[in-house]
Amino acid sequence: MKSVRAATWWITSVMGDHDYERFVEHRNRVHPGHPVPSEREYWKARHAEADANPGARCC
Repeated sequence: MKSVRAATWWITSVMGDHDYERFVEHRNRVHPGHPVPSEREYWKARHAEADANPGARCC
C-alpha cells in the first residue's frame, strides 16, 4: 500500500497537482500580507505564461 501512495504522489506531482499549494505557501512566506490569487487565476496566468514563452517542452 505504501508503494501505491508513493506512486500516486509522484504522478500527481509530475502532473502539477501540488503546484498551487506550493505557490500559496511560497507567496505567504515571501510576500506576507499580499493577496493570493485564486487557484483559477493562478492556472490562467500560468497557462498564459507558457503560451507566451513556450521554451523547451515536449508537446
